[in-house]
Amino acid sequence: MNKAATGIGAKAQIDFPCLEDGCDGIVKFNLSDVSSRNFQAVCPKCHKTYQLDGALRDKLGRMLELILAIRNSEDILGDSNVSVNVAGGEVKIPYALLLTRLNTLITLSVGDRKVDFHLWIEPSSPDTFR
Repeated sequence: MNKAATGIGAKAQIDFPCLEDGCDGIVKFNLSDVSSRNFQAVCPKCHKTYQLDGALRDKLGRMLELILAIRNSEDILGDSNVSVNVAGGEVKIPYALLLTRLNTLITLSVGDRKVDFHLWIEPSSPDTFR
């Protein structure tokens, strides 16, 4: 397991819809498992196996590193806002609210298809961003 995988301190699950025709299964796996050379994801419904090529594993590995960087910046992000201009001024949205309330997706090419990978991260602690 790489340094990023051990340093996250939480489970980072990723999932995508099975690409097999007629299957509506959701393929799920822990993002830190992708670094394993023999990693395979398996659809729980049709049992199709997915071996990720080096480029896709690299992108998912860098996503894990990004998550780790965000975790390491929690104290800064807790004080940060995103400003949205609206009629009559601006609205400040706490960055932490964006991280905890919005769904995170990464769209990657798998063969000749674009696939949305959904990312689910359990909080590092109950006090995250408070």
